[in-house]
Amino acid sequence: KTVASFAQRFVGNPYVWGGTNLNTGADCSGFVKSVYKSFGYNLPRSSSSQRSAGRKVSYSNKQPGDLICYEMINGVGHVGIYIGNNQVVHAGSTSTGVHVSAANYRAVNCVRRIVR
Repeated sequence: KTVASFAQRFVGNPYVWGGTNLNTGADCSGFVKSVYKSFGYNLPRSSSSQRSAGRKVSYSNKQPGDLICYEMINGVGHVGIYIGNNQVVHAGSTSTGVHVSAANYRAVNCVRRIVR
């Protein structure tokens, strides 16, 4: 199983600020951290610190499983997992929960490759 396909199993689950549980609720960075923990990777907890995890790759070279880190809005960053086909799965908000969006639905800060 791949990170991208595993992460998509949780679409429809709730967004919970500060949460890290893939089934009962997670925020964006908690979702990413918990998905990767299932594959044996220990990522930082916050979206801002996840911007320096793994290694940087260009947006044009992104691959399924890469982290898409977004620009801060009102001091709040955001992160999701690229799943291919210009789409990202992420814990968006309490109204959306875990869902799929266009990878560039908001300004991208960087792309990080975690898997060695």
